[in-house]
Amino acid sequence: MSRAIQLAKRGRYTCDPNPRVGCVVTRDNQVISEGWHAVAGEAHAEINALNNCNDAVGATVYLTLEPCSHHGRTPPCVEALINAKVAVVVIAMTDPNPLVAGTGIKKLEDAGISVSQGLLEVESRKLNLGFIKRMTQQLPYTRCKMAMSLDGRTALANGESQWISSELSRRDVHRLRAASSAVLTSVETLIQDDALLNARGLDFEFKNATRVIVDRALKTPQQAKIFNIPEKIIIYTEDDNNERIHALEKRGAEVVCLPKTETWLKDVFMHLANEFEINELMVEAGSTFSGVLIEQGLVDELIIYMAPVLLGNDANPLVKLKQIEKLSDAQHLDITDVRQVGKDLRFTLTLED
Repeated sequence: MSRAIQLAKRGRYTCDPNPRVGCVVTRDNQVISEGWHAVAGEAHAEINALNNCNDAVGATVYLTLEPCSHHGRTPPCVEALINAKVAVVVIAMTDPNPLVAGTGIKKLEDAGISVSQGLLEVESRKLNLGFIKRMTQQLPYTRCKMAMSLDGRTALANGESQWISSELSRRDVHRLRAASSAVLTSVETLIQDDALLNARGLDFEFKNATRVIVDRALKTPQQAKIFNIPEKIIIYTEDDNNERIHALEKRGAEVVCLPKTETWLKDVFMHLANEFEINELMVEAGSTFSGVLIEQGLVDELIIYMAPVLLGNDANPLVKLKQIEKLSDAQHLDITDVRQVGKDLRFTLTLED
């Protein structure tokens, strides 16, 4: 199963919006075939593994995720396993997709195939945090990326912020973008930085992330550099001004106007998950917008690059949150990873419920 998990990781940059899945086929405790899901719409991990071996009759199959039992972009994998007459299927976790959710296991058992589940389940769940959250909560798994100085500042008072982090850290950010379903920013940040928000300069194949702009009042400049790259752009707004919407659509954006509600930002995130199949969302925005997302419980993970520089008291803080009166009201986080990237430190933290 550990090998299957490693294989699943090979689809990290290419199989979105499908889950990352690995498969290993064994006989007499010897690996006879293996496969992974590489590209959405193409063969799943089980099919690739079965196609790579001459005979799977009586074999044991290790899968990081329950085999699909419904017709989607491809036929159901459970039928292929049954037709191959495998003897045992070991599954790390059940599929959270309501269209599957245990039916794949039941079909295998009804066909006389022995099934066990739960082996390395925790590790397998980490492969597909976004897919799991989209299927169970209709929301993307959201990472908020920020860069700060040693004294916790993100930009000078005049707005200058390029570059706090090192070149290696910025290259690392491109890898994070490549692994994301979408990269989201606020219109204020777009106006300030005029960023492209795409992954580039990488030496491996990846699927381009959708770029998302949150722009309640349709202030996105038509001359922004983001329009110079022919990749999908979605602009979310409350403004139904047809003239401005049409102008932005002529520049290549898809404009989605959602009605104003108290949960408008959550509505945006749910729309991304349900309508555009966004599993993993990366936020690159300023301290104010990031703070609002954190306060509204829309951020699952923070990725913070800390550079060994000092910017001073007047520089902008990492994130702007409402003032609290007691330490017991502080937002607590769990550090899940710390590593050095060039001269910087990269912290990965998850927000406690």
